[in-house]
Amino acid sequence: MQKSSDSECIPEPIPPAPLSADRQAQKAGQLFSGLLAVNVVFLGSAFISSMIFNKVAITLADVWILLSILKVLCLFWIIYYLLGTSQQPHAVLYRDSHAGAIWIRGKFLLLFGSCSILLNVFQIGYSTILIHCKSRVEIVFPSIGILFICTQVLHITLLEACLFSLSHSWECGLMLTIATNLLLWLLAVTNDTLHMEIESQLRNGTTLCTCPNTTICQVFQKGYILLYPFNTEYCLVCCSVLYVMWKNVGRRISHHHTPHTTPKFKLQGVVFGPLLGTSAVIIGACVFMMYQIQATSLVPSRQVFVIYYSYYIVLLPLMSVGAVIGTIIHALEKKELDTLKNPTRSLDVVLLMGAALGQIGMSYFSIVALVATDPRDQLNSLALSYSVLLIFQNITQNVFVIDGLHRQRAVAATEAKHARHAGQHTVAAELPGDEEMTSLSYIQIYSHLSWKRRVLREISFFLVLCNIILWIMPTFGAHPLFENGMERSFYGYSTWFVIVNFGLPLGVFYRMHSVGGLLEVYVTA
Repeated sequence: MQKSSDSECIPEPIPPAPLSADRQAQKAGQLFSGLLAVNVVFLGSAFISSMIFNKVAITLADVWILLSILKVLCLFWIIYYLLGTSQQPHAVLYRDSHAGAIWIRGKFLLLFGSCSILLNVFQIGYSTILIHCKSRVEIVFPSIGILFICTQVLHITLLEACLFSLSHSWECGLMLTIATNLLLWLLAVTNDTLHMEIESQLRNGTTLCTCPNTTICQVFQKGYILLYPFNTEYCLVCCSVLYVMWKNVGRRISHHHTPHTTPKFKLQGVVFGPLLGTSAVIIGACVFMMYQIQATSLVPSRQVFVIYYSYYIVLLPLMSVGAVIGTIIHALEKKELDTLKNPTRSLDVVLLMGAALGQIGMSYFSIVALVATDPRDQLNSLALSYSVLLIFQNITQNVFVIDGLHRQRAVAATEAKHARHAGQHTVAAELPGDEEMTSLSYIQIYSHLSWKRRVLREISFFLVLCNIILWIMPTFGAHPLFENGMERSFYGYSTWFVIVNFGLPLGVFYRMHSVGGLLEVYVTA
């Protein structure tokens, strides 16, 4: 395999082979590796389920041992491939310009990976301090996790957008790694649900293994709780990228396909979207802090739930209107649909639709409970409006994002001309002390954008910031559907607990994945 200085995958001559034979071999490899992943996931799920329902026979340490074995197998396979298989001729065929969404490439993956590594460091430190009442497995498991995360991030960063020659061992290795990440996500979700159960029922904080009154122990404990949500997001992001890599094994690009220039993220040409979005983030942060202070007390204030629901009732219609306007503009544009086969885009659509089912499902269960009890009560009416608006917002945003992802990127000559003209002002504006020229350059670029592209960018950026704050609030502890007690009293504690903890992780992932889709729409508008 030939590599350039910037780690790009360079096309190499491929020995000719019958297309039908390649396709048949690719299908056989996907079937075998898929069956391997299904069996591993079922085995791990059986262990985790047994741990939840029968803690005596299967303990958390047993689950950690199983996942440690899977991590070690993945580590050996990744190292073997990076050092051996990838160096063979024709191991990497092409670089796919579509494989790997903008929000996943580099920065976001490194952010989630770094937070997951810090999470494991805090877990090791916390378990070391409490070694008298902790199992040694609680130190070994995060230690292996650090090696696994570092190697996996390196592996994905180097080869995420490459097309690979047909190799069944490569397909099986990718599927084994996907299954391991899925099981790690499932374990993280179940541990988080158990933590929520303790927080909701027993607020006195008494446990068999208490943290001593030392600063370092408190730092490890608080840091672990703070970084915990990033680990669940990291596992799902890795599954998404690895799935695209798995789909690219044995895939061939037609000769007439020429990769386009990937647009870069720039804030030029947007004004109102960042202003409105920043206002929504600031107000949401204030509401979130008030909620955390009041709702985590022994007797949660009814007023804090009213404020929380009121914020959503104001914000969700604005987001829905923006998504509807963006969809109408997409329909008015005469931009052709991109029909080129794209595994990343197909996965993005599936993830958006699937993850949205979490919030939509919880909302419908909440609507039934509220209508059947007392919908005229102030808090119940607010919660009912919140659930209805949340369903409508999820649907309209999905339509807007999916429609935008399927639009071809327009590179018109007139826009290039305007960009060159505006670039002259930009060069002049870079001179020190010339703030007026900088403002003039920004206005020039803004005015040269067509009104349709300008509105699409404003809407996309506004929705990006709104989804970020709607990701932060439930991720770091704002769970009114579980803490207000209305739905819980209707369905019963156990049933509602299962419903919330099925939909809540999906809702959190939906918001973060929506940010990625909206960034794609923004840069390609």
